[in-house]
Amino acid sequence: MTTTSDIVAKLWGLCNVLRDDGVTYNEYVTELTYLLFLKMMAEVSDRDGQLREHRLPENYRWGILAKREGMDQLDYYKAMLLELGKAKDGLVRSIFTDAQTRLRKPTNLKALTSNIDQLDWFSAREEGLGNLYEGLLEKNASDKKSGAGQYFTPRPLIDCIVRLMQPQPGETVQDPAAGTAGFLVAADHHIKSKTDDLYKLSPEQAHFQRNSAFVGAELVPDTHRLCMMNLLLHGIEGGVENIDTLSPDGEALPRADLILTNPPFGTKKGGGRPTRSDFSVTADTSNKQLAFVEHIVRALKPGGRAAVVVPDNVLFEDNTGRRLRTWLLDLCNLHTILRLPTGIFYAQGVKTNVLFFQRGKTDKGNTSAVWVYDMRANMPAFGKTRPLTVADFADFETAYGSNPNGRAERKPQGEEGRWRKFTREAITARNDNLDITWLRDTETEAEEALTEPEDIAAAIIGHLKAALEEIEALSEEIEPDSVEEAAAVAEAAE
Repeated sequence: MTTTSDIVAKLWGLCNVLRDDGVTYNEYVTELTYLLFLKMMAEVSDRDGQLREHRLPENYRWGILAKREGMDQLDYYKAMLLELGKAKDGLVRSIFTDAQTRLRKPTNLKALTSNIDQLDWFSAREEGLGNLYEGLLEKNASDKKSGAGQYFTPRPLIDCIVRLMQPQPGETVQDPAAGTAGFLVAADHHIKSKTDDLYKLSPEQAHFQRNSAFVGAELVPDTHRLCMMNLLLHGIEGGVENIDTLSPDGEALPRADLILTNPPFGTKKGGGRPTRSDFSVTADTSNKQLAFVEHIVRALKPGGRAAVVVPDNVLFEDNTGRRLRTWLLDLCNLHTILRLPTGIFYAQGVKTNVLFFQRGKTDKGNTSAVWVYDMRANMPAFGKTRPLTVADFADFETAYGSNPNGRAERKPQGEEGRWRKFTREAITARNDNLDITWLRDTETEAEEALTEPEDIAAAIIGHLKAALEEIEALSEEIEPDSVEEAAAVAEAAE
């Protein structure tokens, strides 16, 4: 029997066809998504046994496309994309809005449709079409030439976070920077595994899970297409909008019981600030990750919980960063910080953490202590030859405990261990700087052990990006004074 990995390898091999037609790495999966969507609609049935193809206009379906030849097929395909972008079905429309093919040679389109038709679709259905598509997304993200790693959080990390946060039926789960929907799909899988694929729920509860439980936003249109396709193949009907969470559109996202997210790093394009009327702490910063943290806190229901991936500067940045941390520590119980190893986001120099917190029911004094797990020091150099695995998180998950809000009994591992507790008073003494380390950092030694040219190059690029972000942050901090000085000079000149 053909495995999912076999099919993924064959699909990825089809990218060579696209490359010959001038399609870039970044466009590979988007182009395949259009064709796979049409084929999958012809292969998959709804729960009532009806093929999902009924959601498409009768004259724009896979069977018609696959039978055509030459320029007639290519012209039909182009017209098909335009028509599906105006489809009455909202999910279909969201995948095909503004869709355009990069294919120019009819022979290449025929090669793609023929090869897709010849895949072992019986095996794909048996193993799950969602798993197949996830595998394709992971393949794209792990290929450094594609540049897609920024939209793809490593699945072992996602699965660890979801196991700890324990999403429940009936909860609204939000990802305000959804990427390809990894967190939402994993949360859905967790719930389905506990409810016999939703069959233990009432019809009303099951309908909520499929249609309303998962919400979010994704700014990049092509990534949003991949997101919607991934949700569809896992039985989730939409829920993620193609909007900017840091704009007024983000204010309309439903309040959540649980937020799971890995927001984009860096600054807002053009140095722009968030335009949210409800932002008070980060309204004057272009630092996106700080602004996303404010959104997450505001979007949680009282008692709601969150796990968010953030770069190191969120833990130590002064001024706006410090104000945000003090505000977060007051409004929420920030009970756990996981210091992640470098190299897991396809860039060795990027240093990240996971913040675990629960929104309080009052606005003051919700954090009494923060537990920190250092998974960065004395760790191997993760990369192509040493990928991140589920087993790497086992000790942290044991230390974290069985309560999603960090209320299980916890035992510190001492100054030589990875797991320590820091009181709110100790953090106050640090001016609310949460960049807490105590073990000798062997990152440099680990990077010296890298052997793959791709990993070495990624390490250099990662360090350069980290340095650039620090320069941008410094520039932002001194910018107001520079503006005032320039104004004073201009006034004196007059």
